[in-house]
Amino acid sequence: MKLKTLVFALAAAAIVSGNAFAQAPIVIKFSHVVANDTPKGKAADRFKELAEKATKGRVKVEVYPNSTLYKDKEELEALQLGAVQMLAPSLAKFGPLGVKEFEVFDLPYIFPGKDVLYRVTEGQIGKDLFKKLEPKGITGLAYWDNGFKVMSANKPLRTPADFRGLKMRIQSSKVLDAQFRALGANPQVMAFSEVYQALQTGVVDGTENPPSNLYTQKMHEVQKHVTVSNHGYLGYAVIVNKKFWDGLPADIRTALEGAMKDATKYANAIAQQENDKSLDAVRKSGKTEVYVLNDKEKAEWRKALLPVQTSMAGRIGPDLIQAVNKEAAALGYK
Repeated sequence: MKLKTLVFALAAAAIVSGNAFAQAPIVIKFSHVVANDTPKGKAADRFKELAEKATKGRVKVEVYPNSTLYKDKEELEALQLGAVQMLAPSLAKFGPLGVKEFEVFDLPYIFPGKDVLYRVTEGQIGKDLFKKLEPKGITGLAYWDNGFKVMSANKPLRTPADFRGLKMRIQSSKVLDAQFRALGANPQVMAFSEVYQALQTGVVDGTENPPSNLYTQKMHEVQKHVTVSNHGYLGYAVIVNKKFWDGLPADIRTALEGAMKDATKYANAIAQQENDKSLDAVRKSGKTEVYVLNDKEKAEWRKALLPVQTSMAGRIGPDLIQAVNKEAAALGYK
């Protein structure tokens, strides 16, 4: 009798243990390199909230901002190894990974407006680009907007000649390298988390960023001049480890896709608002002079930088560049 009772007790314990194990939430580590109060940081937090609600707690999203887990160069490798499940790297990061087509987003003046950008990211071009990540063990989920970039330095930057000899920080991108060389500057590849100190100590003279990144990293405190040039675009791709994603239960994956769709709408809606607010805060700080290029100056910048599209065509693909320009033309841009 005692043996029978023991068997029942052990069986009951096994069932309880099994249920507890089955109910353990699926953990998604979501790492990124910017502050919480940037468009990307806020969107990541929104996705966490939506995902956990949509899955009724079956998924737990752990967000690690500001390079607390991995720096720029480390995060993609960590994702491929499965050490982290989700990232939102800038689109420039995929060039060094071997998917050079993503560098189309880095081309100066390739997007004359957000309407062209969205036709690309939400259309067939964006889908085809995500397919190119799959052989790398990566699944693309969404494109998150940040905004157009400004230039900063400790001297006024109003003409292409003003860049001559300056050391300008860039992400690891052949296109951005070519961009600054076209301006006569010396591009320096550097992790985002190291930029403030490099600007403060003079290791680099200046950089380019959307205003929200510039302000939240306090770069304006060590840069006397900002030029609103809108010469280039900075956006992100939300990506997951493919093996992890494919291994999720179908209902969980569907719920997460819905949460990502809503988070993406939120991200793209707040991007311009956050950048406008940050640029205004930079002005009000009194530490940095903000200058907006006039039409004549912008035309001069375009003339200096548009040849980068031609010089990078062999790397990115002339058909892809042409396809993006075709989208612009369809919306009436020349």
